[in-house]
Amino acid sequence: MAVTRGTDPTAMTREALAAIGGIERFVKAGADVIVKPNICVDYRSYEYGATTNPEVVGSLVEMCLAAGAKRVRVMDLPFGGSPESAYATSGIAEAVQAAGGQMEVMNRAKFRETELPDGIDITSWPVYQDILTADVLINVPVAKHHHLARLSLGGKNLLGVILKPSHIHANLAQRTADLGSLVRPTVTVVDAVRTLMAHGPTGGNLDDVRLTNTVIASHDGVAADAYAATLFDLRGQDIPYVKAAADMGLGTLDLGAIDVAE
Repeated sequence: MAVTRGTDPTAMTREALAAIGGIERFVKAGADVIVKPNICVDYRSYEYGATTNPEVVGSLVEMCLAAGAKRVRVMDLPFGGSPESAYATSGIAEAVQAAGGQMEVMNRAKFRETELPDGIDITSWPVYQDILTADVLINVPVAKHHHLARLSLGGKNLLGVILKPSHIHANLAQRTADLGSLVRPTVTVVDAVRTLMAHGPTGGNLDDVRLTNTVIASHDGVAADAYAATLFDLRGQDIPYVKAAADMGLGTLDLGAIDVAE
């Protein structure tokens, strides 16, 4: 895992990927790549810490294309406003287009009931099929407070690839982990440049935002979430869905057992 700090989100993202072997470790020539940021609403720009920093997303798109990706699509399923307006307000649409990527509005016809063979509480769910068939899935959550989940990190960000995400809240920790047993990002890049410390997941007060100026990258999404939790003076095991994912063997909470390049 790599953790970079600074004031340039593009440089931090590039350095974080370089430290874990380079984007070429994950993206091969001709690869079909999907980048999944958090674009939850159309009434908050990234300055409020509710949506992923567009510079982080744009730099990932650029790196993937430079590595020879056939195409790089960026998508999410906002719960506030239309995808088109949310994509624009977040600043991500502009960054992705400038980098040569494609913003995709998730087509409802592509959500299909899918078995979760390793699920404990849920054993099937309607999942966006392109997420499962892409060669590479890069999960790019913004690290932020969440009033139900405590924190919204990589595992929680995957609720944007399914239908009926509010139903996951009935048993949020286990159901989020169950989803993670099926949807396995190739790499997780946590945007902790501007962290929403309270009143998440949508925020709205700049006083709740802390300039943490950090980017975390790992092929182990549980470990990435566990490290991100420390930025809030918490541990991975303090976030129920992160602990549930670790209990299912989806990654490690033990940051002392892995190589962390800072």
